Amino acid sequence: MVVDEYLKYRRDLLEESKDEDGFISESAFLSIVLPSMLEVKLVDSEDSHDSYYTHEAEKLKINAYAVNESGERLQLFIVNEDSVNPGTPESALLISQKAYYENHFSRATRFVNRAVKGYLNDEIQDSSPVKALISHLATSEGADQFDVVEIFLLSATPTVSFRGSEPEPRRMEFEDDKITFSYTKGREKFKKELLVIRRLIDLNFLYNVLISQGNREELVIDFKETFDYRIEAIKAADENNFESYLCVLPAAILADLYKRYSSRLLEKNVRSFLQFRGVNKGIKETIRKNPEKFIAYNNGLTITSTGKEIIEENGKTYIKSLSNFQIVNGGQTTATIYFSRKEGLDVSKVRVMAKINVAKEATEDELEDLISNISTFSNAQSRVSKVDLRSRSTQLVKLKALSDSIVTPKGNKWFFERAKGEFNTILRIAGSNHNRIRKEYPPERRFSKEQLAKYYSTWGDQPYMVKKGGEKVFRYFIEQITGEGRNKKAAEIDREFYEDLISRIILFRRLEQLYGQGPNSMGQLRSAVIPYSVSVLFQYSGQHRKGTRFNLSKIWSQEGLGDNLESFMKELMVLMNGLIKRYSKSDDFGEYSKKQELWDSIKNCAEIKTFMASDNASKILEEFAIADKIPVSRKKEAADIDFTLLIESVRIHRNTADFYRAIRSKIGDGLKPGEANRLSSIISKLENARDLEEEEILFESRLLNRLRKETPEIFDQVAYQPSDDFKVTLDFIIREYNKAVSASKRLDDHFNNIAELAQARKASYYSSFREIGKILTNRNLPTIELISAASDYVMRITSAK
Repeated sequence: MVVDEYLKYRRDLLEESKDEDGFISESAFLSIVLPSMLEVKLVDSEDSHDSYYTHEAEKLKINAYAVNESGERLQLFIVNEDSVNPGTPESALLISQKAYYENHFSRATRFVNRAVKGYLNDEIQDSSPVKALISHLATSEGADQFDVVEIFLLSATPTVSFRGSEPEPRRMEFEDDKITFSYTKGREKFKKELLVIRRLIDLNFLYNVLISQGNREELVIDFKETFDYRIEAIKAADENNFESYLCVLPAAILADLYKRYSSRLLEKNVRSFLQFRGVNKGIKETIRKNPEKFIAYNNGLTITSTGKEIIEENGKTYIKSLSNFQIVNGGQTTATIYFSRKEGLDVSKVRVMAKINVAKEATEDELEDLISNISTFSNAQSRVSKVDLRSRSTQLVKLKALSDSIVTPKGNKWFFERAKGEFNTILRIAGSNHNRIRKEYPPERRFSKEQLAKYYSTWGDQPYMVKKGGEKVFRYFIEQITGEGRNKKAAEIDREFYEDLISRIILFRRLEQLYGQGPNSMGQLRSAVIPYSVSVLFQYSGQHRKGTRFNLSKIWSQEGLGDNLESFMKELMVLMNGLIKRYSKSDDFGEYSKKQELWDSIKNCAEIKTFMASDNASKILEEFAIADKIPVSRKKEAADIDFTLLIESVRIHRNTADFYRAIRSKIGDGLKPGEANRLSSIISKLENARDLEEEEILFESRLLNRLRKETPEIFDQVAYQPSDDFKVTLDFIIREYNKAVSASKRLDDHFNNIAELAQARKASYYSSFREIGKILTNRNLPTIELISAASDYVMRITSAK
């Protein structure tokens, strides 16, 4: 039953939200959920401003807020406290009544209503984390700035219908609300109407994001229902995999579209590239002076979708709705029309040409390719970078292979979740064995591609960009490692790069722990203080010390910062906490820390210069200094070995033939043509300890992912006993491989020594280690037969421990 899967996922989410003492806070749950919202483009960044406020008597509450990148949309986050309480019975979590959620939404709506009218100003202490927001909302600047308030209710509850014998998932939509108020600007009085959009983020939503592996949530725009408008269009092409329509759109409709959906309308290559605040001067002047000529001067829009609803009437074609709507060219035009209207310009005479391409039966990858090609070949008004922002980009695939193959000095491995939901899928398929996987990869040794971008980019001189988070940082990261950025030189994705990356992650996460969260933290600016502090360290260990750089490999070697660096960084963060407040030109310190002006003020300020000139700072910089031109050839011998295919093959062998026989029995006729033969081939190879082909590994992965989406309960029904021998043996081989590389030893010599140890223990097939050493020296992978042979010795020494 799908609802059971939702509840299982809730347990996983609450487990991930626990702190070191096992306590689950609402802020921790929010931080776990925000990346999923970013993944499907509901927010521009995973960063939010913690502003917990509740008033029981007046029934007010918010947990955090964010302002979208273009600045006109305030996003409020409210967590359903009962839903994250581990003591709440699961039967009480099944929500079927809309009124239940309405009560929670109303707390945030009332908060905004009272704040914009100035009713909360005197009720909040200056030290309260919500003070800056309340103060800003009550000003004419705040009234001018925000046109939309988007309330996200985060509720770890399944939303269901009880019409059948079992509860079934149900999607709930909530009507828009409006808040009307008056404010004074100068001597003039204005009336303002805020659009309030309410969005439920329940277990149904979160689980769907998980199993879709981060693919965008389909944006369906019903022009007739939402804007009381239908698009008159001419069909210009009808090909095998797409059809095209030409039309003219009123600017008012485009402005309303942008107001409602903001940057969700825009394809991600466009969205993360454009600077929306800088309204295009030429477009704006045309709107002001020659609105009727706009259609002649402007290149128009290119739109993609995967579905449409058409009305044929009196020989004309009208588009009523479009599914998976995205603007892939013309984003600057759309944003400028909206902001021009916002500034008071009349757009009623402005018309815009548009070409709408509707893909037919396209997979997610095919749609991505179509959009990418349209972005590249369209007559774009703003140049769009060609970097691949998808999880299947070459660089991310290489990093995934390195995370699978490299072991830390203490014998640990890190898990890089290249695609959303990858780790959870492994847990789900593992069934009762999921605790072993959790132990092998605890939360502190897992990271997503978005986190990867943030951690990598923090070690640099743009902390304000890191604070923005989201696709800005991810684009910057991809541009840096592909050579599309300002360095114009692609990074070599090898062992050196990976170890450096993990060092940056360790540094960032340890600083998060040192800064703290909640009442015992240094303050309320953690997400700004950490990147700013790291940038100071970066700057003074390189730019101010010619010929040297900071030795991140020390952090990798000890898998921590060490007492001296920890103590130093704590002092620096305490100082930075005060400096951000001192040099900020806004009471909203978190928002202002996204501006380069703040960093320019802080990095050259007297306080930082004095602090970094201290004896303690000099000792730290000396302790971690390394010559800038140190050769790094010691690890090149094995840098090209990619264990991914062997790891995947061993994973399948670990499941055993019994597992796949049971799967075959359960799904029976559910196998597609040809799949039964492939599954039988895999079973045969598992029975005979033979290598699997890459195509068979891909087939198995796709099959299990399909079952994970369509019939996840099957994994609870399949009884089997996994065999760990091959997994333990391969882990041993990878650890020994890493030891040899780190110590600059020859791989064949190192594994010959292991063969001698195995012979001394009278292990069977001890010579297999010599063969493994030769194969690895030639940058090839050992066979499953060799893994099987080597397992006799490995299991002996493992059981003896």
